[in-house]
Amino acid sequence: MTFSSCLYAGQVVHRRFSPRAHRLRYRVFWMLLDLNEVDSLSSKLTFFSRNRFNLTSFHDRDHGDGSDVPLEKQAHALLRQAGCQTDQLAIKLLCMPRILGYVFNPLSVYFCNRQDGALEAIIYQVHNTFGERHNYVMPVHAQIENGSEIVEQHCPKGFYVSPFLGMDMSYGFRVRPPAAQVEVSIHGKEDDKTVIAASLSGTRHELTDATLIKALAGHPLLTVKVIAGIHWHALRMVLKGFRFHPRLPAHGAVKIVNGRGMQS
Repeated sequence: MTFSSCLYAGQVVHRRFSPRAHRLRYRVFWMLLDLNEVDSLSSKLTFFSRNRFNLTSFHDRDHGDGSDVPLEKQAHALLRQAGCQTDQLAIKLLCMPRILGYVFNPLSVYFCNRQDGALEAIIYQVHNTFGERHNYVMPVHAQIENGSEIVEQHCPKGFYVSPFLGMDMSYGFRVRPPAAQVEVSIHGKEDDKTVIAASLSGTRHELTDATLIKALAGHPLLTVKVIAGIHWHALRMVLKGFRFHPRLPAHGAVKIVNGRGMQS
């Protein structure tokens, strides 16, 4: 049986430009999971399971709103709110799996494709270290660049993530949808000046037990390193004198935009 789900291995890079320079980079791998294939993958692969412990696993409650409502149904509800068509969409989720039972995904991305393969929308789900989640739901207005589909989207910031960033910001997303490569870049602006840039990029590999073992060997205890790295760099930024921004009350779990910066 051939699966459209796959694995991407690559890197995450964060850069702060203001008020001081700071940079972090770490190697990582993600799974791109067709939400209709997760059970089949779990039955086929020895080292991957759904909703139970394994070397790698996918737990539905780690995504969406954490409820028992199927993720695909949750995604369709968000897309309808954004005015998207939801008939016969293929929805794929780019995320890190649980590794030995633990995961923290700062960002997970739902790619929602029509039958002709074109993107209908992208849902960016952001997680913070306070246990909160927020969705930016954006219909796609694609551009063609060097023969490849490039998606550019913009929206106001609507969710508290880092104590070193204020809320009066806007985000610009630039995405190369999953193919041989995947790339997601985010630029955060304050007063029309870029203060932070973050990107993830990876190369596609078939999702098999062999590639999982290779990815685990190359990225041991990856998800623990991610959360440890976040706190380590937070300490370094404190020592550099970065200013703290107070955590404000939650802004709600969903922001619907048209992909060009207009909230609805």
